[in-house]
Amino acid sequence: EQHRFGVAQRESIIDKGRVSFGSTAHTPDVLMMSATPIPQTLALTAFGDLDVSVIKTMPQGRKPVKTLLTVMGNEKNVYEAVRKELMAGHQAYFVYPRIGEETEENNDKSLKAAEEMYKFLSSQVYPGIKCALIHGKVMEEEQKDILDRFNKGEIRILVATTVVEVGVDVENATCIVIEHADRFGLAELHQLRGRVGRSSLQSFCFLIYGKNISEVGKARLKALHESTDGFYIAEQDLKLRGPGEISGTSQS
Repeated sequence: EQHRFGVAQRESIIDKGRVSFGSTAHTPDVLMMSATPIPQTLALTAFGDLDVSVIKTMPQGRKPVKTLLTVMGNEKNVYEAVRKELMAGHQAYFVYPRIGEETEENNDKSLKAAEEMYKFLSSQVYPGIKCALIHGKVMEEEQKDILDRFNKGEIRILVATTVVEVGVDVENATCIVIEHADRFGLAELHQLRGRVGRSSLQSFCFLIYGKNISEVGKARLKALHESTDGFYIAEQDLKLRGPGEISGTSQS
């Protein structure tokens, strides 16, 4: 998941390899893997002498995730579409850009938060359906327990921040709803969408965006709507953000 690391972090990892070989003159071979390379990585394939291998095909039996765009104010339609999947015995994720009022400083109060939406969804939208909340401030043991119960199907709806972006593999989850989707990066959105579509079941990704969405935000969501190919999405990200510094730490 190379897009999760900063420039300095990656350089530090390579430095550890140099030390382990007992000589600063020897640089270890590096294999970087990602479903959605960040713009700087794509630029390095052109300027940094990186060899590229691409796995284009999905595992056998999987179907492309259907991505649907919805403007804020029409959330009710999305909630009802998710309800149909829940009634069919499947599971769903709801993802938000911030945790809540008391856990963050200087956050944008206009953005929905995972904590408040967990209360709303569990009590008003899906009462009687087991929901759980997970974010970066939840203790690691509790996170592990929640994810384990979600994997077993004991929890039907997981309300979260981007902590579920990688490493969560639940075949029965067929819906992911990302609210304020225009506030997330392309690589993030593609990785989040990858939480569903992990079996032969048809899966859905609902991207809910704000009415004041920027032109760049529109272009990001358009790319997601058009394709499930991580390299195509990475190319669009490169066009929108630029390559960043090839030999510096600025990634866009």
